[in-house]
Amino acid sequence: MRRLLPVLALGTLLLTALPAHATQDGPAHRESYGTKAPYAPRQGRHGYQQAPAGFVPVFTENVSRHGSRAASDSDDADLVLALWDQARAEDRLTGLGREFGPKARALQAAMAKVGYGNLSGRGRRELADTAVRLERRLPALFTKIAADGERIDMVSSGQGRAVDSGTEFTAALAAADPELKPLIGPARTDKDLLYFHKAAGGAAYRDYIEHDQRLKDTLDGITGRPKTLKAAHSVLRKLFQEPFVARIADPVGAARAVYDLYAIAPAMSEESPEGRGWGMERFLSPADAAWFGYLSDAEDFYEKGPGFAGSDITYKMADVLLDDFFRQAEAKRAGTSDLGAELRFSHAEEIIPLAALMGLPGSTEPAAPDEPYTYAGNSWRGASVSPLGANIQWDVFAKGDRYLVRMLYNEKETAFKEGCRPVAEGSAFYDLDELERCFGRR
Repeated sequence: MRRLLPVLALGTLLLTALPAHATQDGPAHRESYGTKAPYAPRQGRHGYQQAPAGFVPVFTENVSRHGSRAASDSDDADLVLALWDQARAEDRLTGLGREFGPKARALQAAMAKVGYGNLSGRGRRELADTAVRLERRLPALFTKIAADGERIDMVSSGQGRAVDSGTEFTAALAAADPELKPLIGPARTDKDLLYFHKAAGGAAYRDYIEHDQRLKDTLDGITGRPKTLKAAHSVLRKLFQEPFVARIADPVGAARAVYDLYAIAPAMSEESPEGRGWGMERFLSPADAAWFGYLSDAEDFYEKGPGFAGSDITYKMADVLLDDFFRQAEAKRAGTSDLGAELRFSHAEEIIPLAALMGLPGSTEPAAPDEPYTYAGNSWRGASVSPLGANIQWDVFAKGDRYLVRMLYNEKETAFKEGCRPVAEGSAFYDLDELERCFGRR
């Protein structure tokens, strides 16, 4: 999240001199975690529709965000713990605040041990469990893949947590069906496909992020609401006594750092003492966590999601990934592919734009320039659109020369965008020809 100030030494955060007398993981609200919400499948194994009579699965492909991970760096913990250490030295901690420091320091140590930005134990399990559910959902397909010796391709962005996610996924797939192991090819890297926001195709997007004044003004306006400062003081007063809070130059930045530790803690649950969670939710009220979660979602909405009405700059670059979904399915239909499965591993910066480009649930409504994104006015939520481990999957079924596609979004059968016609009303299955028409590929 953006900060009003960078992480600085404590002396620059506390502007006023000390007075002469002074001494020197159960979530309250899942949405509050934003895109750091841990993964959970959105549909049970036995709730899926049967393919129309005579159709058999012949191919599956997906794109998955990496699983739960440690924070990207130690900045949040460093900032908050510097404040905490000073408040302790001044005897300005609250009773709850005295409990916070040891927990935050232990969480920081656990993330350092895992490696900043790396998959946590929970993240590895998320990907492995998703792979096992895939194999159990399509047993006939994987039996066919093994019998016919079809290849399973695994490709990632090349970033460590995406590579490791692919490794965990394919290892679990092979463990679920050992006959698949020799068919899983060596891991490939394709940055243009799965890290497009940092590749050549994302140049215009990066210019938007760095220089668009409307974006800056909109996000500054959202963050600058009086409610933000009120929530920040509420967060900090739980930890520090009021005279100390009053001297923090950037209370919003400090409170956001507390929020960020709260948000990442569930992703690190397996590294907590006895795996019981870190209890960081005790240090933010549900209302304050929800507000900072909203600020996080607003940033992701404008920087990666539907964004401003009349502009596709945040998601047009996802064309390369949607095109690959079609290309793989079309190759299977044409008989030019020897793949049984195409497995892709990427990041929120790719999943969120793809969801907007495809018009997936929750990603259909941009914000009018004069009506900033709010929870009340827009259904977009980071925890639903792209939690850690999020995935989009197409399963291809064939009968003779007719090919059908079913889409799963976070393992839930999901209709394609408005204007795409399923094979029957209420069906989750679509003719590949119809999808080509609907998405303008003809």
